[in-house]
Amino acid sequence: MDHRLLELLVCPICKGPLDYRREAGELVCAPDRLAFPIRDGMAVMLESEARPLSEPAADGAVAARP
Repeated sequence: MDHRLLELLVCPICKGPLDYRREAGELVCAPDRLAFPIRDGMAVMLESEARPLSEPAADGAVAARP
């Protein structure tokens, strides 16, 4: 996933920052507790495609913003 793109993407629900989980291939919104998948290098930013988080997003997350 392109670092420049990660800096521009925000959660489609709350417009907050996202954390990039490289190993899981997803972008995580901690406040909404949702993980958005990355498929074929493209972030799928649809609420209907998001996975609800069952554990805190801080584990293994790399911040998409400095």
